Amino acid sequence: MKAVRLESIGKIFLRQIEVPEPGPDDLLVKVEACGVCGTDRHLLHGEFPSSPPVTLGHEFCGIVVEAGSAVRGIAPGARVTGDPNISCGRCAQCRAGRVNLCRNLRAIGIHRDGGFAEYVIVPQKQAFEIPLSLDPVHGAFCEPLACCLHGIDMAGIRAGSTVVILGGGVIGLLTVQLARLAGATTVVLSTRQASKRRLAEEVGATATIDPAATDIIEAIAGPSGLVPGGADVVIECAGVAETVRQSTRLAKAGGTVVVLGVLPQDEKVEIEPFDLLFRELRVLGSFINPFTHRRAADLVASGAIEIDKLISRRVSLDEAPGIIANPPAAGEVKVLVIPSIE
Repeated sequence: MKAVRLESIGKIFLRQIEVPEPGPDDLLVKVEACGVCGTDRHLLHGEFPSSPPVTLGHEFCGIVVEAGSAVRGIAPGARVTGDPNISCGRCAQCRAGRVNLCRNLRAIGIHRDGGFAEYVIVPQKQAFEIPLSLDPVHGAFCEPLACCLHGIDMAGIRAGSTVVILGGGVIGLLTVQLARLAGATTVVLSTRQASKRRLAEEVGATATIDPAATDIIEAIAGPSGLVPGGADVVIECAGVAETVRQSTRLAKAGGTVVVLGVLPQDEKVEIEPFDLLFRELRVLGSFINPFTHRRAADLVASGAIEIDKLISRRVSLDEAPGIIANPPAAGEVKVLVIPSIE
């Protein structure tokens, strides 16, 4: 079968490899769609830890074609979305219910072979069934949506909250929708790209800001800003140092900042501790998707989340290495790899 292999840092190729065989607790899944994530680019450049050589791709869905001897409840022919993050269930963090902080965490598409391939192995406990009537490309959005759900949970958004979202990529645009579903009445998104600002307003943002054209702090949190005095919640979704620096200045006194975007490992950001103390800000990191994948799958299946507008293009496995090796195109939100495309 074809598979997109990270062979070492900086080296990614399309290869022919053997179709994997499922173990007793595994499912062999024929991949229908797998999303390209910013993390895939971080993996290529060695900015996020991985275990090459490995097949990339952690945002996938597909059809079960074979089930291991111990599998119960999911049969061949079912459509599943895979939670890529496999916790050990034994360490102190797992026993405390913090499975995303598992000391032995391993992820499909990062530490073991993933979904940029014709087939992928998914342990049954990581598989969540979704309707066969659902557009299969929608299933590839369950994993990023699950990560956004965890960030929303941590943010504690309540009805009537004001929310600022920094970053107009797929994470920011999904978070806009979740913030509105959580009851936020004001949701402001900041991004430099005009097409993404328009899209944000189409999916629920009450206002957008171009940070390149204005003083973002004054425009949002200033006396005459969109959210005078700052927002109840600020969610950083861009994964860049500049927006992390902005985030604490955009939150109101007593507000909450959630860092959801992935910055390169070892990148440093200056933050004034006195400001955190004096205004009693809560600054939280939100890491992956503990116990949110089922909720994400149900949300996607319900149609409550706008997905089609977030799809920029669909490409083949042959095209995927070049997509991952290059920066996103202007205005690009989500590229989906479809193995059935020749």
